[in-house]
Amino acid sequence: MADLDQLLARIGAAADVQALEAERVAALGKQGAVTALLKSLGSMTAEARQSEGPRIHALRERVGEAIAARRAALEAAALERRLATETLDMTLPVGAGQEGSVHPVSQVMDELAEIFADLGFAVATGPEIEDDWRNFTALNIPESHPARAMHDTFYFPDRDAEGRRMLLRTHTSPVQIRTMQTQKPPLYIIAPGRTYRSDSDSTHTPMFHQVEGLVIDRGIHLGHLKWTLETFLKAFFERDDIVLRLRPSYFPFTEPSAEVDVGYTMVKGRRVLGGSDGWMELLGSGMVHPRVIAHCGLDPDEWQGFAFGCGIDRLAMLKYGMDDLRAFFDGDLRWLRHYGFSALDVPTLSGGVGA
Repeated sequence: MADLDQLLARIGAAADVQALEAERVAALGKQGAVTALLKSLGSMTAEARQSEGPRIHALRERVGEAIAARRAALEAAALERRLATETLDMTLPVGAGQEGSVHPVSQVMDELAEIFADLGFAVATGPEIEDDWRNFTALNIPESHPARAMHDTFYFPDRDAEGRRMLLRTHTSPVQIRTMQTQKPPLYIIAPGRTYRSDSDSTHTPMFHQVEGLVIDRGIHLGHLKWTLETFLKAFFERDDIVLRLRPSYFPFTEPSAEVDVGYTMVKGRRVLGGSDGWMELLGSGMVHPRVIAHCGLDPDEWQGFAFGCGIDRLAMLKYGMDDLRAFFDGDLRWLRHYGFSALDVPTLSGGVGA
């Protein structure tokens, strides 16, 4: 039988993984010493196998354990050497070799947050899976209200543990409800995020991004709404010739309600916001309906407010000259390299939000 002590000593002295593998083959390979002992069991008598079998199998187990232990030690030592010798060169230019870029939707969200932060607005968020009450009823859209037909809603087939009907939110307005329920006025917030409706064409997708604004305070009127929207749009499009037109409209959660048109100029066959060659509908707005304020536990005789909403994807299309909304979600790297933003292009009012 092979000298076990010598075999284990050679395994323990293996200088690297290659040397260890050579010892493994010499001991446990097809022609290895231990393998030869295992093969010899077949030619032994029954009495010899009973005495020699356990000893040979124990030898194989000890050799296998010694090889595994030495392999782990060699790999740990190699990792230690690698950690000790590899360094990160912090003198390299920032972004060297960087392939990633910021999606235009993410960039526009950052631009919106920067602009409204300067106006004193906070950013509010909420769940994308919402209950029917916050998405519709609390917004003055009861079960039988025809306005529900305006929202092609993705409902879940089962109700939640509390018996509520659940859905993918059709707008970020439920965030306004949650904010009014949990925070005391005055409130100045914007609510950007993903929303869902069953609709798909060049200007609509089943999932899209929306930003809504909400102000709840004393003495709020339409003049405050118009000034806020003008200030926001001038800063976002970085033009001073932005002009607005408010048209009477209808939304269940605001009264009075107004569609907001923005003047545009034709430049090389394209509509560019600014000037007054024509009018383009951009967003909806209005004074928060007293019933909505009451639903949230506030006194509408004391507190008034305004709200507005717009598609973030559409804002990006208009500002950066994109023609098809569906390309936003195709995942085409060529499109993203063309329209994407460097991670260093952080929007600032001083440097330009679209820098």
